[in-house]
Amino acid sequence: MEWLTCIRNTIDYIEKHLEENISAQDVAGQVNISPFFLQKGFSLMTGYGIAEYIRNRRLYQAALDLKKTDSKVIDIALRYGYETPESFSKAFQRFHGATPLQVRDGAEIQDFLPLKINISVFGGNHMMNCKITPMFPFRVIGFQRVFDNETAYAQIPKFWDELCEKYADHVYAGNPPANPYEKAIVDNCIGEYGICIDDIGNGQFRYLVAGRYTGGEVPEGMVLYEFPQCEWAIFNCYGPLPDAMQSMNTRIFREWLPGNPEYELCGNANVEWYDCINGEKTDPDYHTAIWVPVKRKS
Repeated sequence: MEWLTCIRNTIDYIEKHLEENISAQDVAGQVNISPFFLQKGFSLMTGYGIAEYIRNRRLYQAALDLKKTDSKVIDIALRYGYETPESFSKAFQRFHGATPLQVRDGAEIQDFLPLKINISVFGGNHMMNCKITPMFPFRVIGFQRVFDNETAYAQIPKFWDELCEKYADHVYAGNPPANPYEKAIVDNCIGEYGICIDDIGNGQFRYLVAGRYTGGEVPEGMVLYEFPQCEWAIFNCYGPLPDAMQSMNTRIFREWLPGNPEYELCGNANVEWYDCINGEKTDPDYHTAIWVPVKRKS
């Protein structure tokens, strides 16, 4: 599905089902796209996570119901997915700055209208240093952790820091591997890839700190993952982390996808590539890349 149509259909679907128990997974199924890519793209384009957007729209509609109807607070709470008046009142006051009863008595409310998506593309896709590259199947090996879509941006860097402190710093300092994990890091250049895999559901995804698997022992607790043969859109980034990569991520979803006449997203995983040989992540010209699986539009 064309990307802008996908985002607009997402917003339309949410509007039609505000009073139902829907999740980001449900929305992604309706617009036929990976929940991971939908969550990521929606957030980058709108500034809101899907769950946050649904919650805000419901709290706004609940405030209108309080002002325009005689419905009981408990009935309105249940209508918009809250199991108790207490949980509803807490979320309502946090969003509107007033309690449900104060709003019913005339207090001001926080507006939150349905989003309208309009995109302007500047400079052409070539300005993003993108190339489409077919790749044969390849396997990676890495350390895995499951993250929530809502908190992943803050938690994933901590995962990297934890692994570096526990395993990588010793060998990166030039010391020989002292255990199977350090040997796997050296043999497979673990740390070259950061990989998001959307195959769990429930607003979660797997993240691997990984390298290309060269064979040999897979230490307990580490995992293998194989990418099928497909085409990848590769976006090179130059600059200190995390700003360079976050900026490129935003441009992919705001500019490249909406303005691309040939390609659309496919698959359920993407790859962050890091130059493990040249430079430091704080260097002004540090080289990274984002790999996104794509297919030609039919």
